[in-house]
Amino acid sequence: MSTTATTTTAGTTTTWAIDPAHTHVAFAVKHLMISTVRGRFAAVSGTVVTDEADPARGTAEIEIDAASIDTRESQRDAHLKSADFFDVENFPKLIFKSKRITDVKGNAFKLIGDLTIHGVTREVALDVTSDGRGKDPWGGERSAFTATTAIKRSDYGLTWNQALEAGGFLVGDDIKISLDVELVKK
Repeated sequence: MSTTATTTTAGTTTTWAIDPAHTHVAFAVKHLMISTVRGRFAAVSGTVVTDEADPARGTAEIEIDAASIDTRESQRDAHLKSADFFDVENFPKLIFKSKRITDVKGNAFKLIGDLTIHGVTREVALDVTSDGRGKDPWGGERSAFTATTAIKRSDYGLTWNQALEAGGFLVGDDIKISLDVELVKK
């Protein structure tokens, strides 16, 4: 993906591209009901439109390559890519498309949108903070945001699990998601 973006002619809106080299999409899930496994997706792209005059008019579209999952354990990653979980051959992308922005308070807001995983689309609310904006050493302009949310993997058809002898399940249903996004404009 190109890391360039263009400014729109609407006056106060700016279109930004996600800089994949400086963006981190991570998740955390309980393992054996006692510990936390963390992972990330290495390949992310997308576009964000900001509106200086009315921040609530901003939009975001983010695409994540499901096969880029990385939990630092190759056998687990292969299982997560299989039909038991993400089924990357049939569902290669995780996609977020914003619908609205609410609760704008200073640099914080809620970004509501549709998250599609494994062919299932559900509305989610991301808690977002604008981390700043500035010039880079090459004359470009950058902006950064952090966001968090939580989902249930079962809501997206990711139901594979294994019962534990002591009770409970191998993989938790609750997933914590965090994003550190750096954007670049032309």
